[in-house]
Amino acid sequence: MAKFDMVFEGGGAKGSVFVGALEVLQQNGHTHRRLIGTSAGAITVALVAAGYKPQEMLAAVNERLPNGKPRFSSFMDPPVASDFSDEQRDNSETMEALAHVDIPLVPERLERRVDRRLLDHLLEGRAYCHLFSLVECGGFFAGNNFLKWLIEKLGAKGIAADVTFPGFFAQTGTDLSLVASDTSDVEMLVLNHRTAPDLPIAWAVRMSMSIPFVWREVVWRAEWGLYRDRKKTGNIIVDGGVLSNFPIRLIDVQPAADPEIASLMGNTDADAAKNLGLLIDETLAVAGDANTIKTPLLLEHARTVQRLGRLVDTMMGAQDNDEIRAHESEICRLPAKGYGTTEFDMSQERLDALVEAGRNAMRVHLT
Repeated sequence: MAKFDMVFEGGGAKGSVFVGALEVLQQNGHTHRRLIGTSAGAITVALVAAGYKPQEMLAAVNERLPNGKPRFSSFMDPPVASDFSDEQRDNSETMEALAHVDIPLVPERLERRVDRRLLDHLLEGRAYCHLFSLVECGGFFAGNNFLKWLIEKLGAKGIAADVTFPGFFAQTGTDLSLVASDTSDVEMLVLNHRTAPDLPIAWAVRMSMSIPFVWREVVWRAEWGLYRDRKKTGNIIVDGGVLSNFPIRLIDVQPAADPEIASLMGNTDADAAKNLGLLIDETLAVAGDANTIKTPLLLEHARTVQRLGRLVDTMMGAQDNDEIRAHESEICRLPAKGYGTTEFDMSQERLDALVEAGRNAMRVHLT
């Protein structure tokens, strides 16, 4: 039996493979100390830190909606008009474009009001809400359903919806770090009880999983306080994988050797636990996948989602290669070939094959 500092890579829907790996890890009596995650990895480590066992996580992965679809498919929730504030509407690209259109028979002093009414009317349609969200908020989908789901899961373990990192640390005793990307300051954020003491855990996870162009960006609120004693209010925060999808260096470097690591991760002795990285490997085939059927996307947004999915897969796949090579022996590679980052509506057969691939990969790694 061993205790590990663990790093979980991002990968969207492919993150279900973590559940199988964690199940085998637990069966062999291994435990965790520090947990670090990006995107899907951030979701996983937040649940693990909250006290979820692999069997409970598997039950969550297998949840179904009343219509029989995976509950995870609801994470691709369309935005609605009420998601957009008056300020967002008034300062939008649509209003700027309409300002250059002369409306016959409408006095110039009234054109702005007419333009706004036209925009409000357009936002009553789902298609334009998607477009408006993509242009103005950086994402095709709202992400509200995911946040509700996460708050529900944390609540089931007695963790309040608004709990911040220090409160979470005090309640769970787990040193949890979530990675996000600040596109305003062009900075990788390592969010934990040392760096972001006023930030709620739920919103930190929502930041980390905010895949660009897929889900709406998160705007840092004033009540979330400072990051490393610096203001972030109004900054745009997106998926951590944009800057580092697999930051295993955070658990490998001794704080005394690197003041930056000490500032982010505290004075924890890096050698007092083993390192374990869980890496989603899109080059490794999933056994049994050939016998599954990939669920077709809805026609209303299939081309857009497929294009975004390919872009995200490409963007996330090239990060941290030097660190990965340096820590190869400490990394468990989890198969995910042929699975999409945004494939949240995968069939039960495909999901089962992916989870089983995680189990098999961890068995091989431990031996």
